[in-house]
Amino acid sequence: PPIKKGVLQISDKGEVISIFKDRKLIEYNKLEIFEGFLCPGFVNAHCHLELSHLNGIAKKGKGLLDFISVIQTRNNFDINDILTSIENAEQQMKKNGIVAVGDICNTSDTIHQKQKGNLQYYNFVEVFGVQDIDMNQIIIAAKDLRNQFRISGLKSTITPHATYSVPKKLMEEIAKVFDEQDELLTIHIQETIEENNLFENKYGELFCWLKKINASSTIWQGRKKAVDVLNALANKKVLLVHNTFATKEDIVSQYYCTCPKANLYIEKALPDYSIFDVDKLCVGTDSLASNSSLSILEELKIIKESSNFDLNTLLKIASKNGAEALGFANLGTFEKGKTPGVNLISSLDEIKIIA
Repeated sequence: PPIKKGVLQISDKGEVISIFKDRKLIEYNKLEIFEGFLCPGFVNAHCHLELSHLNGIAKKGKGLLDFISVIQTRNNFDINDILTSIENAEQQMKKNGIVAVGDICNTSDTIHQKQKGNLQYYNFVEVFGVQDIDMNQIIIAAKDLRNQFRISGLKSTITPHATYSVPKKLMEEIAKVFDEQDELLTIHIQETIEENNLFENKYGELFCWLKKINASSTIWQGRKKAVDVLNALANKKVLLVHNTFATKEDIVSQYYCTCPKANLYIEKALPDYSIFDVDKLCVGTDSLASNSSLSILEELKIIKESSNFDLNTLLKIASKNGAEALGFANLGTFEKGKTPGVNLISSLDEIKIIA
């Protein structure tokens, strides 16, 4: 809990040495006093850094299928523009107090920037393929990309894209390649109401789109809810992303990530925050293709307006929970020996990095 007039002692390398509950225990001339409050560095639990060059291209409020059509143009850009956008986006996250990121990867475009060590990353190599063909090639390509990240010294796991884009067999193959270096899977789930219509009623815009592109019927057959997809991932730690149209009955014992600004940008909707376990809820920004900025603090402002969470809960879901979900043991809380980063928040409208 917050410590009024507490003292945080950190080394020049940012390691927490001690925490004092009374500043009178320290000689005054050794104190550096700030107005506001200190909290650990933020963890952006869900991002698509490699899509940063699509900033502003997708129109707001047009729905998921329209947004997907924009993402499909991702390769129609000069590689130098893509790499510059990645670098700028990372700098934006760093300036906004983010110290670690759960990042979705379909390419190796971000590897060079991530090797600089400005932020810590858990890289999720995303797999999708709506037809029951070429599954071996899909997995081989994913393993090759995962190895590129690992050889570069970066944590990486093969993970499914979404409930509607991975047939049953491909989901099973993803589960099979989960190895001793893997800690976590992540999946986009219930981002649109059409996803619920697909599984629960076998109709709707998403259902018609999948039929049109000759998607495998195993995506929806035998599945009565979106969360039924998780059966193939049993006994594995999973981070469920978006959950915009989840209900209390849908919630299972996993970690959850909300990306409120992106949800408003694409679907003009927000989750019911009362259904979540606040010890398992994380926050993400999604990409600049679906967001005007990469700021956890801005996401928290929206959550605050749409929930009954107090400030301490908001800070916990912005730092501690994300660090635990992504397995960054040195981040998330002020504890002796950790290097969580330090954010100074002088008001809910301003954030400044001091260490």
